[in-house]
Amino acid sequence: MKETFYAGVYWPGRSESAEECARRAEHFIRLLSQCDPIYARWFEQANSLKKALQLQFEPSYETFLRFFKSRKYNEGKLGFYFSAWTGHAEYGHGSVVSLRCGSAFGPTPNSCLVDLPYAGPEEQRVLTASVLAEVLRAMVLAWEPDDGGVFSNSYQRLRDEPKNRPYTGWLMYLSRRRGEVPPLPAPVRVEPVEDQGSLIVLTPERFTVDNPGHVALADQVRALLDQAGLLKGYSDYGPFPS
Repeated sequence: MKETFYAGVYWPGRSESAEECARRAEHFIRLLSQCDPIYARWFEQANSLKKALQLQFEPSYETFLRFFKSRKYNEGKLGFYFSAWTGHAEYGHGSVVSLRCGSAFGPTPNSCLVDLPYAGPEEQRVLTASVLAEVLRAMVLAWEPDDGGVFSNSYQRLRDEPKNRPYTGWLMYLSRRRGEVPPLPAPVRVEPVEDQGSLIVLTPERFTVDNPGHVALADQVRALLDQAGLLKGYSDYGPFPS
């Protein structure tokens, strides 16, 4: 089975208005568009390919504000939900972004997810540590999450990690609020994301569960982060600041 990946960042209850979420969404898509040409065009999702291809939109603040104030994407006290795709009709060549923001309820109600390409030249360009680091930085700088990363679906199935704690990924992000990242074994690289937190890159080459060394390294890094107290569940250390 082909190993696929997605990028995701998560943050617990943080009440934000449609205006605040629209500003963050515009900032995110603008930063994301600088990562690769695949992110240059955006379409609303629909029940058919033909209809969806008629729903291209300009990812501006005004557009997102209109979306978030509409009944279709406004979920009241649960915040706002929106998803869009890049318009690539070829199987696996495109990407989908799903946003859930503005909610103050539940332990992990807010997230930004990016399904990454898994076929064609788009896969070869995007699924590199350097490009994915920029994708994750875009997510962090726009949404100010608590944690996140770029995750192998195969590793997720292999380890079945708890859903209320940070996941282990090829790349990982942990906010400063969680604490300082301890020394980690080579070839792991740790670098700051401005003053917000730490970006952890497990391997410079593509992570795969077919490589026992990659799986062992992921397990070792998770154990070290857990020992340092960085992988607590959201409810273990209080509400997220507004």
